[in-house]
Amino acid sequence: MAIVASPVKPVRTDSTPLESWRQAMKSAIRDGVQLCRYLDLPKHYEAAATRAERAFPVFVPLSFAAKMHRGDPHDPLLRQVLPLDEELHIPAGFLTDPVGEAAASIHPGLLQKYSGRVLLVTTGACAIHCRYCFRRHYPYAESPPSVSAWEPALRRIAEDRSVEEVLLSGGDPLTLVDPILGELADRLAAIAHLRRLRIHTRLPIVIPERVTVELLRWLRASRLTCVVVVHANHPAELDEPVAEALSRFVDAGIPVLNQTVLLRGVNDDAPTLVELSRRLVGLRVIPYYLHQLDRVNGAAHFEVPIERGVRLIEQLRHKLPGYAVPRYVQEVPGEPNKRVLA
Repeated sequence: MAIVASPVKPVRTDSTPLESWRQAMKSAIRDGVQLCRYLDLPKHYEAAATRAERAFPVFVPLSFAAKMHRGDPHDPLLRQVLPLDEELHIPAGFLTDPVGEAAASIHPGLLQKYSGRVLLVTTGACAIHCRYCFRRHYPYAESPPSVSAWEPALRRIAEDRSVEEVLLSGGDPLTLVDPILGELADRLAAIAHLRRLRIHTRLPIVIPERVTVELLRWLRASRLTCVVVVHANHPAELDEPVAEALSRFVDAGIPVLNQTVLLRGVNDDAPTLVELSRRLVGLRVIPYYLHQLDRVNGAAHFEVPIERGVRLIEQLRHKLPGYAVPRYVQEVPGEPNKRVLA
């Protein structure tokens, strides 16, 4: 059943949202066997999870796991986070740095792939470990660990007047507490030639309590135009708490876009993608990109052929208004922009 946008409940002003999102991080499932047993999976999945998580650990908030169907290893939400033996088979063409971020690094933790914008890797922490993550091998230890350590990167941004936009990424920048993020936003806003601040995050989808009063306050207070880009891959991720969290951004005047990764066994069929777009639009969130999988080591079993992705977009155009059809894109190292596939 589709989620219908409804009047948003008032944002709580006590400390409960802050405490609950941090508690959700602390209580997340961090072990493949624990995940399998929580969902009553067949026993043989435990051994596979143990083998696969050695290369990339498990991290799944309990509230996200609670949306999954028990006993079903093919549940589309579970498939995104369940370590499998398939991760250990690495075909030719799958790399540790599939989108050429080492070549795009202009300073530790600061990347520039495209003209006019730069990306700050603010943290290596995430609210969930997606098994297809293109940064699952990223050298986070080389990134600055604090606002003071970002000083050289901020100077680099200030020196380049062609840069208009800064993207905060990670990891997930919203795993940082609001005083730190607010301070960073203030430092960026003090750079006169910057116009926009974009935050890429999965936290409002997997721990919606993260959308706190303080988060909205510093976003609205910034001189910069703030844009939030969330990441939902399947309509089952958009339950009522997530709907409320996304609506808080929109009601605060902050544009929200969604990026989806095309994943085999998760969303590689037209009905799922159509329903995802319908729910997003109902929540006043723009379906922004449908990404072709980045060919990272450990994720080959998620890959969908581009030809199938193109056909899926054609089917979406028959079912949806143009504004509800995401652009199907692929990131190709060295190209001046994302390649539009459909």
